[in-house]
Amino acid sequence: MEILRATDLRKRYSGGNMEVEALKGVSLSLSHGEFVTLMGPSGCGKSSLLHLCGAMDRPTSGTVVLEGLELERLTDDQLTRVRRERIGFVFQFFNLLPTLTVMENVRLPLLFAGMPPREAATNASRQIETLGLQDRISHFPNQLSGGEMQRVAIARAVVHQPSLLVADEPTGNLDSSNGQKILDLLRSLCEEHGISVLLATHSEEIASQGNRVLHLRDGTLEPQTLPD
Repeated sequence: MEILRATDLRKRYSGGNMEVEALKGVSLSLSHGEFVTLMGPSGCGKSSLLHLCGAMDRPTSGTVVLEGLELERLTDDQLTRVRRERIGFVFQFFNLLPTLTVMENVRLPLLFAGMPPREAATNASRQIETLGLQDRISHFPNQLSGGEMQRVAIARAVVHQPSLLVADEPTGNLDSSNGQKILDLLRSLCEEHGISVLLATHSEEIASQGNRVLHLRDGTLEPQTLPD
């Protein structure tokens, strides 16, 4: 079942007398529970594409349909609700709030969505335990390793049970061992929970672990399926 379809996406940025076309007519789709990797060098448009698919930005032209919703037709408030309910985000730099504990970081999206505090804490605790972080539940980010911080970031990203997880270089600040653990975790989210993952990377080794690899260069996309 198709969960995401982007069609002919174009994105232009203007500044002063200059205009940069980051995306030049990109189309892609993701199925339920599919792990798709997006590979390309820095500056090729990967982050721009993730932002559009994740409803964080609007295209200059083109369409994004997520679970039947045409995102370009939604108001800003409606897009915010889509992000809170249907999409999770994981980034290279973790983006944990340093003054909040693991529990407080993970339950924050649920509180923003209006869930009662006690229910939010119960759901957050369950997600933290699922990712093997129960011994760190009261720790602050500066008391965690890089791999643990990224697991907390993933717990926060999926605690509301999104349909789509957007990951921008999620292993970029990790050593190879912890990076592989994060990739294994993302794959398990696809296989066991049916979450679709769109992951951007510049590493061929990381990209090869997806179900499909999409190559982006100079704002254009060439799909490629890796051999089994």
